[in-house]
Amino acid sequence: MNSLVTFEMDGDLALIGLARPPVNALGQPLRAAILEAAERAAADPAVKAIVLHGSSGLFSAGADISEFGSEASFAAPDLPGLLLRLTRLDKPLVAAIGKLALGGGLELALACGYRIGEPGTRVGLPEINLGLLPGAGGTQRLPRLIGAQAALDMMLSGAPVNAQKALDIGILDRLAPSAESLLDEARAYARELVAGQAQARPAVPFPEPAKGLPEDFLARFRQDNEPRWKSRLAPRLLLSAVEAACLLPLEEGLAREVALFKEAEASRQSAALRHVFFAEREAGKVPGIDASTQLRTIAKVAVIGAGTMGGGIAMNFANAGIPVTLLERQGDALDRGLAQIRHNYGISVKRGKLSEAQLEQRMALLTGTLDYADLADVDLVIEAVFEKMEIKQAVFRELDRACKPGAILASNTSSLDVDQIAAVTSRPQDVIGLHFFSPANVMRLLEVVRGKATAPDVLATTLKMGRTIGKMPVVSGVCFGFIGNRMLEPYAREAHRLVLEGATPAQVDGVLTGLDLNMGVFSMLDLAGVDVNFLVRDANRAAIAHDESYCRLGDELYALGRFGQKTGRGFYAYEGRNRQDDYEVVALAERLAGELHVPRRPIGDQEIHDRCLFMLINEGIQLLDEGIALRAGDIDLVWLNGYGFPSHLGGPMHYAETLGLDKVLAGIRHYQKALGDYGQMWFTPAPLLERLVAAGKTRIEPF
Repeated sequence: MNSLVTFEMDGDLALIGLARPPVNALGQPLRAAILEAAERAAADPAVKAIVLHGSSGLFSAGADISEFGSEASFAAPDLPGLLLRLTRLDKPLVAAIGKLALGGGLELALACGYRIGEPGTRVGLPEINLGLLPGAGGTQRLPRLIGAQAALDMMLSGAPVNAQKALDIGILDRLAPSAESLLDEARAYARELVAGQAQARPAVPFPEPAKGLPEDFLARFRQDNEPRWKSRLAPRLLLSAVEAACLLPLEEGLAREVALFKEAEASRQSAALRHVFFAEREAGKVPGIDASTQLRTIAKVAVIGAGTMGGGIAMNFANAGIPVTLLERQGDALDRGLAQIRHNYGISVKRGKLSEAQLEQRMALLTGTLDYADLADVDLVIEAVFEKMEIKQAVFRELDRACKPGAILASNTSSLDVDQIAAVTSRPQDVIGLHFFSPANVMRLLEVVRGKATAPDVLATTLKMGRTIGKMPVVSGVCFGFIGNRMLEPYAREAHRLVLEGATPAQVDGVLTGLDLNMGVFSMLDLAGVDVNFLVRDANRAAIAHDESYCRLGDELYALGRFGQKTGRGFYAYEGRNRQDDYEVVALAERLAGELHVPRRPIGDQEIHDRCLFMLINEGIQLLDEGIALRAGDIDLVWLNGYGFPSHLGGPMHYAETLGLDKVLAGIRHYQKALGDYGQMWFTPAPLLERLVAAGKTRIEPF
């Protein structure tokens, strides 16, 4: 028997165990092995029923994602064909679902006539997260099992459901009392089916999946969700597949599903989302650290500063069950900070995401202090004070005195030089940057800034810690703004300059949100704070002093006290969160353009797209060339998780590859000439971009 499956006879039962560690991914070799085992069981008259299980306990986490987009995806036996054959076996087939049945793994279980799980079982169809839809019967068999509406909700969310929910809605027929007893219970279930002369496949509960729903349910569902889907293709294709389940016989629906799956698989959006999937797995691979690197223990954490950022950072650790000490200079500031954390948790309680008991458990992990001496036993301390070098250095001098040897000293700086901060301590090897994004308890990105002296075990420990608290950690070298904010600078610069030249903030933002970015430059600056952006820019003023027009509009708004949403005025006017165009800003731009001798003209949407995005991309390529970013995929993860770049575009680096690197370079060179002195000053192609294009390369990588 093939080594990828186990085959065991137990009386009149055939036990087929999936044995492709770690997660029984259903690549072509495993598919072939399952088919061979199933045919052997089918041909043996001594076999009365079959139990399919994971030989190591875990059933299957789904397809082999590396096959998507290649010929291997549908290499014989393809998954749809394999599962169709399983449904035609004339013997009861029981799926014993241990731990996980996701994607193709759940489709495999749905092809079995009977399903049993255990308390830790989770099942789901997460293909939507890769820009795909279930392509091996999931969109046809699940609606017939649990109804069209429940199936749609499950497939569009991509979220797995737990064992009890799966039992309640009809995906599971039974639950074993424990993971250890699952296989024994599956055997007993199979023997019960044999004794009762059960059909190989029972009748489905919903032969007409849309029965009982309003006649216009699917049309209304599409209409209601189109705005939320924006330009995403996969949800629309998935809905079409479920429509097929409601309107066509099973075999015709299965054929329609395969055609829709292939359309999704061939799309740029799915290629982008698969790029993101693999980029996330690559991000943890860092030169100088590996599995043998000894990690430091992080059992107790401190956060310096109990403001919005410090409180949000502290919540991450409390959520993970790690005790946190919050330090403030003044008692009233500390009290406000702790009260705000309780308020934030209270919102989660009201939304049903947290119980009162969980709120109290998390608050019990938080303590406050005004004395650095109380940080003597912490393993990690994160500074989250005002973004000024002298203030941060003063804090680190205190930490150097107060913290025990081996404690990791981290700065939450968003742009300052981590090496300068480390230099005021006697232990620069223990210093690292941990740039959380606001709101810190919500945003997934964590920029991990490796200083020139940062020890490998400090880097490895903080990367693991980041994943422990649910973040996406990405390593950056030291430079102004690191990866994200350094790229934000030219992106925001062009947005500001375009408004001086004749565009409006709404037009610029509209082009960007038209690409499905969560928000445009000016909406983002108003949300983050025009004042915050000014202070970051002001810290880098020496680098931009040669261009008086650089973000002058933002400087003027700062001087006017128009700090964005929090003051009701910024680049837009606000009533609550309702944003309105503000013609005072347009008038201000006109005046500044006159003072700065900037010609005004109508600006086209394509120019806005190219100038903002090409400058963003160009800076990312430069970061890669300098070694600040390790990989183009790391840059994409920063912008996807920290700045609202749409996942189905894959991030700015992947988007550049999709557009064509030659097109990006040609666009930059065009504006270098077309914009006169301004173009000569700012539109300099990254040397790496020029080298890549000259060599005919289509991927962004060091070269």
